[in-house]
Amino acid sequence: MSSAKPIREADARGPLVGVLGGGQLGRMLALAGVPLGARFLFIDPNEASPAGETGEHFALDYAAPEALELLAGCDVVTYEFENVPVEAARAIADRTTLHPSLHALATAQDRWLEKSCFRELSIPTAPFFAVDSPGHLKDALELTGFPAVLKTRRLGYDGKGQHVLRSEADVTAAVAEIGTTGLLLEGFVPFERELSLIGARAADGSTAFYPLVENHHANGILRLTLAPAPDVSPERQRSAEEHLSALLTHLDYVGVLALELFQVGGRLLANEMAPRVHNSGHFTIEGAITSQFEQHVRAVLGLPLGSPALTGPSAMLNCIGTMPDPHAVLAVPDAHLHDYGKALRPGRKVGHVTVRAPDGLTLAERLATLRPLIW
Repeated sequence: MSSAKPIREADARGPLVGVLGGGQLGRMLALAGVPLGARFLFIDPNEASPAGETGEHFALDYAAPEALELLAGCDVVTYEFENVPVEAARAIADRTTLHPSLHALATAQDRWLEKSCFRELSIPTAPFFAVDSPGHLKDALELTGFPAVLKTRRLGYDGKGQHVLRSEADVTAAVAEIGTTGLLLEGFVPFERELSLIGARAADGSTAFYPLVENHHANGILRLTLAPAPDVSPERQRSAEEHLSALLTHLDYVGVLALELFQVGGRLLANEMAPRVHNSGHFTIEGAITSQFEQHVRAVLGLPLGSPALTGPSAMLNCIGTMPDPHAVLAVPDAHLHDYGKALRPGRKVGHVTVRAPDGLTLAERLATLRPLIW
């Protein structure tokens, strides 16, 4: 649906949630929220948005007058990706309730602001330096040495806009592609593994945290999440929760927030945060008592948060570029297929599979069957 029209008839039909973005995250938010009595309205310029099957979709620019008028009629507005223009979000916040906060949105959109926020809250990170000229880059490299990572401050995701610098030749190639302004140079982290923590905060300040999970990437794209992460001590879980709790409070956050972390020896270093439901939390649909999607809807609607406890060991495998044979996937015990209904193309997240098991050994066996079907 591409033309705007009033859709709100009576409050008795349940709260109306406006969502900026209509991708698979919005789709899964609606699938979790409709059973709670919520209705969903999506604003996304893309005519073919996966969320369109789960609510009313309007193919409009986020700041279009028609979009602002529609969103003003919502009980609450949220977003399913962090690159919504801040000015559009500010205009929406002037008309109705917006969660998470503008502060969170603006901070997560800029890697310099994000890392500076971590530093302000004493959350450990790799050393980082703003780069806005060739001289800045030269000076920063003298401090980090090789290897280092050069990133765009904005719009990078799934490995895009990032270059590992191991030599002067790498510097030349990176500069040719992304220039020397609006960048961030970080010291390279020789991490042992990548972890992430998903947490939620309600408007009354109550919080809920899922167990840490372990993530495996290929070409910058998440391919596998293990939940819970193996060999996580109570002290490490508590440390991660303290970091995420500090962010939630500082940002006056309402909703689900994800924190990506590097494990380096006994330390956790913060890499990035995502002010939304997160790919590494997809396992929670079947693998937790309350999914991250239901948790986010609960939070933004002012409902009590649900239990984040896991139902047992589980894993999530992303389907990249193509979908597997559903008969083969669903023949694996306790495997669950999620098809986003997106056009297939290389490098695109088009679905995922969650698999559960009574114990770690059985989970490993089921993963060994599923991996060749999906990758």
